[in-house]
Amino acid sequence: MFSVIIPTLNAAAGLEATLAALSEAKASDAQFEIVVIDGGSHDGTPDLATRLGARSIAAPRGRGTQLAAGARASREPWLLFLHADTVLEPGWSGSARTFIARPNAQSAAAAFRFALDDDAPSARRLEAIVGWRCRAFGLPYGDQGLLIHRDFYDSLGGYQALPLMEDVDFVRRVGRRRIVMLGSAAVTSAARYRRDGYLRRGLRNLLCLSLYLAGVPPRHILRVYG
Repeated sequence: MFSVIIPTLNAAAGLEATLAALSEAKASDAQFEIVVIDGGSHDGTPDLATRLGARSIAAPRGRGTQLAAGARASREPWLLFLHADTVLEPGWSGSARTFIARPNAQSAAAAFRFALDDDAPSARRLEAIVGWRCRAFGLPYGDQGLLIHRDFYDSLGGYQALPLMEDVDFVRRVGRRRIVMLGSAAVTSAARYRRDGYLRRGLRNLLCLSLYLAGVPPRHILRVYG
């Protein structure tokens, strides 16, 4: 029932763990595919994805463009968009299937609980802030995954070819009341937070979101994001 769509760009270092976490569903369901959409990696990402059982296709660089290309190339009715540095915790497929069984699931979308692969107290504080943001505003980011039926995805116009904020743009079209938060966690790499500092990176992300909501074009926000 699932097509897992993963955009990549030089993601070989973490892709194996991401794909391994999907194995619980893939092993038990013939209607399950993994589509890796590569934006021009030079570290062997497409070959690695193929060796690990995914279908690899090429697309112009840009996460929004790659996500849209993956949706077009996928075959199953339910689409799960996932970042290449995000590892779904064991039991994720049960949470996803519980959502799919809901009466109005085909007119809603689901995201996983945000978590970081870091034991630092700063990581726990950031996770709590993200949890509040999702509850208050219905704004999960792409590193939390997004599960949606193909028909609903198409009716909303799909992901746009944006260099940044493609995830916020899309979930805003889904609408806060139609976003369901799942109990299972999507564990994302904290490398950027460790490199830049939790406070600095968090404030930068908040600034980017504020600029986008104020109408600044994503191509300009990209300079701030880094």
